[in-house]
Formats: sequence, structure tokens, C-alpha cells
Amino acid sequence: MDKIRRVLLVGGTHGNELTGIYLIRRFQHAPQLISRPSFETITLLSNLEAIAAGVRYVDQDMNRCCDRAHLELPEPVDYEVRRAQEINRRFGPSGSTPADVILDIHSTTSNMGMTLILDDHHPFKLRLAAALSAQQPDLRIYSSVNSGRQQDALRSLGRFGICLEVGPVAQGVLQADLFQRTEALVQQILDVLNQQNRDEPLPTVQPVTTQPVTTQPVTTQPVTTQPVTMQPLTVYQYLGTMPYPRDTEGQITAMIHPHLQGRDYESLNPGDPIFLSLTGETLLYTGETVVFPVFINEAAYYEKDIAMVLTQRHDLQVDFAETL
Repeated sequence: MDKIRRVLLVGGTHGNELTGIYLIRRFQHAPQLISRPSFETITLLSNLEAIAAGVRYVDQDMNRCCDRAHLELPEPVDYEVRRAQEINRRFGPSGSTPADVILDIHSTTSNMGMTLILDDHHPFKLRLAAALSAQQPDLRIYSSVNSGRQQDALRSLGRFGICLEVGPVAQGVLQADLFQRTEALVQQILDVLNQQNRDEPLPTVQPVTTQPVTTQPVTTQPVTTQPVTMQPLTVYQYLGTMPYPRDTEGQITAMIHPHLQGRDYESLNPGDPIFLSLTGETLLYTGETVVFPVFINEAAYYEKDIAMVLTQRHDLQVDFAETL
């Protein structure tokens, strides 16, 4: 496979998600922070009109209009479609400066922590995710395979598209701790991409081995740069979405139950509380299997009638012996 030549860092695909916007502005003022010797790093504020207005989008969700149908419209009216076409002409596969990797930085009102989103399970992306997880054990990996995001998200314009979701943080708000953690994670992503480009050993988690009893504290998952072939990776795989309960007039009749609120990536078992009606009645999860909800009560998803996204947890083994 060809080496990575160009990485595009994107913020402001949604104009009220300030973490990505201000992080891109920081990098634009200090480009040395994102410079790496083996590839070019470019920054982009994508949805300029929405950023100026402080809203998620002006005409339509820009992160849903980068599919072929929108990109091939001859005379689009909506701003986001016109901007998507402009970005595609520059950074898309046939653009003037095509991006090998597009990293789109988002924030969420849900308790997603630091989440890396993969739209497919290409070995390149899995190795990146596993290497990052070795350095940040609390990093969550969400796989949106079969959700349609591989076709319509802005990141899909790159050869390898990945997304960061950080939260919880309110729309239109900068939160210092999440800003700093996001910056650190972007730096780590660039470092791992550079290591892969140069065929250097990636950060790994050593397998736990049997050790004699000792009075000294033992670290069971030390980070090392020694080559280890197979590495563990936990992925939360998209299953589908769950809507809010509504009445015959389409009005919401129940909220996320307090027992579930803020428990993204935790197990939801059959019979667990899931919604609380406006009249105080608890509604239970009626599914037959254990699932792991994410994007619970995301503010931006009310208009999409998504109360949460349901996932399954999968424990994978990623082969680090393969090279880029």
C-alpha cells in the first residue's frame, strides 16, 4: 500500500461544535504542532457559514451530504452541498490535493468520552486504533459500519476517513479539559501515522503473563515499543438506532431514564429502565440481547428522532505484523 502523503485535519463541520473549531484555529496559528516528517498536514474549517452563525448547519447537515448524489448535483442551492463539492474538488480522490487521511473533529453532548469512529475495518485503521488504545486505555472505538456514514460523511472524501467525538460538552461551549485531551489525542494520531509511514514499531499492550507473587505493584498492561504481532482491540459495533416514544401527533412522550443517562458504552440488559414517560412511568428495554448504547440523549439527534445508537461489543485481535 502507498504511504500516507497528506493528512487533513477538519473542524467545524458542525458550526456549534467549538472544540474542533478552536483546535483547528490553534493549529493554524502554530503549524509546527502538527508537522510530521513523513507527510504533509493541512487544516480546514469546513462549514464556514455555520461557524459564523454559531449553528450546527445553515441549510442541511454537512456531515450527511458528501455522498455521490449531493456531490454530483449540477447547481446546488444549499450552502453545505456547495461547500462539500468545493472541499471534494480540493481534497477528494480526484481533487487537486487529495487527502490520504481525513480526521474530522467533533464534539457531542453525550457522555462519549474520547471516541474514535471507524467507518470500516480496514487493517490500517484497526492498527491505528489499537496503537492509540495502547496509549489511552480509556479511548473508545466505535465502528459505524453498516450505518451509511462511509458514504455521506465529510471524512468519506479521504482515502482513510476517521472521526473524533469528544464529550460531554454543550453545544456552543468550549471546555478546557476536553480541549486539551482532544489536542493530545490528535498529536498521538499524527505520531502513530508517522510511525506507520516509517515502518517503526507501534505502541502496543504486552500480553499479561504469569508472574511470581511480589510485594511490588505489578502493571499488567505496560506500554512498550517492542514489536508484538497480535494486539487486543475492543470495538463497539453499530447495530441500529432507537427512537423516542411519541404520541399520534408525533410529540415526544418519554425521556431518557435517569438510570441510563450518561452511561454510554455501558451494558443495557433486557428489562433495564430505558425511558421515563412525562407522567412518570418507567419504560423497560424489551430487546432480547445485551447491547451497549452510545450517543445517549445527543442534543443534535432530536431532529433525527434518535434517542441513542445501539451497539454490540466485540473484542478483536489486530495483526501488527502487517505494514502500511
